[in-house]
Amino acid sequence: MIKLNTDAATLGNPGPAGAGILIVANGQQDQSHLHLPNMSNHEAEFAAAIAGFKRLHALNLQGLVSFASDSKLVIQSLDKRYAKHYQPQVDELLALIESFDQVLWQWVPERENRGAHMLAQQGLHAAD
Repeated sequence: MIKLNTDAATLGNPGPAGAGILIVANGQQDQSHLHLPNMSNHEAEFAAAIAGFKRLHALNLQGLVSFASDSKLVIQSLDKRYAKHYQPQVDELLALIESFDQVLWQWVPERENRGAHMLAQQGLHAAD
């Protein structure tokens, strides 16, 4: 099973943002972070999740994916396949998810998402 954790960080809301992606697959860990342009925290959380699934594709990883995020909006939007103000992001994320055999997603408290959180902080400050 592939484990994917993502998180986002913003400086202000909206403001400069960063995304953190933590992948554990085949006994190996892949960590990456991205600096994102000014956006709201919710937009950044979706951007982080989308970037995470794109990273799985870039690494040619396939199979069962366990996806965790501390963004209730992202997880609830996946459950409903809908988000009033973020439907384009939901649609893009669902399209990426559909290319995997199976994806199980769950909300986790921030304290259980520290690895992705630290990477998001690095992404936020990458442009400094």
